[in-house]
Amino acid sequence: MDYRIEHDSMGEMKVPADRYWAAQTQRSSENFRIGVGIEIMPREITRAFGVLKKAAAQANNALRPEKMTDKKLSAIEKACDEVISGQLNDHFPLVVWQTGSGTQSNMNANEVIANRGNEIAGEKILHPNDDINMSQSSNDTFPTAMHISAVMAVEDKLIPAVELLIATFKRLETEHEGVVKCGRTHLQDATPITFSQEISGWRSSLERDLELLRLSIKPLSELALGGTAVGTGLNAPKGFDTLVAEKVSEITGKKFATASNKFHALTSKDEIVFAHGAIKALACDMMKIANDVRWLASGPRDGLGEIFIPENEPGSSIMPGKVNPTQCEAVTMVAVQVMGNDVAVGMAASQGNFELNVFMPVCIYNFLQSARLLSEAIVSFNNNCAVGIKANREKMDHNLHNSLMLVTALNPYIGYENAAKTAKKAYKDGVSLKEACVQLGFLTAEKFDEVFHPEKMV
Repeated sequence: MDYRIEHDSMGEMKVPADRYWAAQTQRSSENFRIGVGIEIMPREITRAFGVLKKAAAQANNALRPEKMTDKKLSAIEKACDEVISGQLNDHFPLVVWQTGSGTQSNMNANEVIANRGNEIAGEKILHPNDDINMSQSSNDTFPTAMHISAVMAVEDKLIPAVELLIATFKRLETEHEGVVKCGRTHLQDATPITFSQEISGWRSSLERDLELLRLSIKPLSELALGGTAVGTGLNAPKGFDTLVAEKVSEITGKKFATASNKFHALTSKDEIVFAHGAIKALACDMMKIANDVRWLASGPRDGLGEIFIPENEPGSSIMPGKVNPTQCEAVTMVAVQVMGNDVAVGMAASQGNFELNVFMPVCIYNFLQSARLLSEAIVSFNNNCAVGIKANREKMDHNLHNSLMLVTALNPYIGYENAAKTAKKAYKDGVSLKEACVQLGFLTAEKFDEVFHPEKMV
């Protein structure tokens, strides 16, 4: 491999000749051989750095034109656009497990943008610290990248995924209107419900999760940029924080604002915790929905068997013809991962000391993994399972009329205790509720038929 010599304040370093990073990135790459090639800094963070560095250069050009010249700005903008598009992903090799402030990832961005910008300009006019990092510190850029990436993950991936599944459930509700089935509580037979009512519970849960996710966007949209090292804004020109937030908004097409208190913005991660709480709530509901679907589809002969779901792949290497609810299983595993991530996010957010939180990389790593996995799992579940759900009407009708809890309809006519005796006798003797009720002398056969209508119990 060919190398070139780069230097930083600590001295010279050999850097691969075909890479845009420089000495500080190389030092981090060599000093943190933890999860290399696997647990790299999320690409959402790489993209967010491209956004914020471009916005910072534009703000500096407006406020410090003598330092951030039009020529420098042009080169930086073009290099940042390549970072944002993902063209330069191979030049961002650093792992999550580095300094807790994310300093090395900030410098990775500074070095790559400077070297690529110089290449674009055809001359060496950009310095990683003096130009790309102008008016900034790692301590305000990394939390800013966290918030930009979090907003984009929630708004661009997670919310659309949830909306997709909601639309499917709405269609399924309409298609199964009036299909009466046995309700269940405690995994035991309960009073009747329509299948559309059951589906509406799933839909409504997701709609509430959407509300919670949208509530989390506004706090996440406040940016630390402009606080620099400790929140005082040292070395940033007046108005930089407000202007750079406006520039980030223009670049992303989303509404961002400067954080009102930079001391809070640098050290507290409560907005990330709150937003991940909404993600966890969604994961909890998806766990419930996926479990409902696989219970209802269990069988096909010896389970509940009340719904049919798509058969996507063989389910066993030894049992021919077996098909499993694999999409449900994928969703439930993702839900467990998200719940575990929530612990890591909360623990990381609790570790702010004085003017800085130093658990930021692991905090955003888990956040973005949750948003990414859950959005993709929901789309997969929708496309490969939910869209094909169909009621097994015969089995639903059989289970409904075989349910002892239909006896609840008799409460107004024979009382709770006599109804309980009827149900117990029917179960013990293996007879119908009608037979048990008549044998016990609580109602005549004619009166029983007059008052007993399961389909009206919904």
